[in-house]
Amino acid sequence: MKKTGNLINKMLVFSLVVIIAMGGATSCKSKKKIAREKAEAEYQAKVVQAKKDLTAILNDETNWTLPEKKERLATIKSYNIDNQEVKDLIVKVEEKLKDEERQLAEEREKRKEQELTDQQRRKYSIIIYTLTDIAKAKSYDEANQQIEGTLNLYATPDVPVLIIISKENGYYDYDRPTTISKFMNYLKDKKEFKYDIESVKYDDQGKITELELIKK
Repeated sequence: MKKTGNLINKMLVFSLVVIIAMGGATSCKSKKKIAREKAEAEYQAKVVQAKKDLTAILNDETNWTLPEKKERLATIKSYNIDNQEVKDLIVKVEEKLKDEERQLAEEREKRKEQELTDQQRRKYSIIIYTLTDIAKAKSYDEANQQIEGTLNLYATPDVPVLIIISKENGYYDYDRPTTISKFMNYLKDKKEFKYDIESVKYDDQGKITELELIKK
């Protein structure tokens, strides 16, 4: 009887060990399943958000700056999402951002050119004003005074003045060359100044050494 009791006890212990082991295995499998389900849910959430963000960028529905759009795109690409719709959207967004980058570069260049034009206009304005004042002088004496003061802007009274009468396909047709002093006296007699400044050359002291005008 004693042996029989020991055998039963051993069998009970073995059964308990088996049950515990099976329970542990089942628990381990459950944890792995939960982890897989969690990973899948996170992946699907990334897919949905990626589609949403990429579509918003394509349709200009965000207030993101270009660097922010590029950063978001890089983040989405880092997910390595294996979804054809997302892949197609990435390609389209990449092209769109390249176009935006080109447009920004063109706008910067235009602003730069405009700033240079404005600076040039301000720089040339004193030349235009002084020559216009000579042409509009009420008397010869007043015009002569204007001429005397204006000549200080030029290196010498013999600075060449080149007058373009027409230009076509990069070719210029010039009037007879003259000098600044002769041109100012011409304006004094003509009583009008109808020219735009094409170019100006200066020496190291900032004095004008050549003036190129074009008839309006």
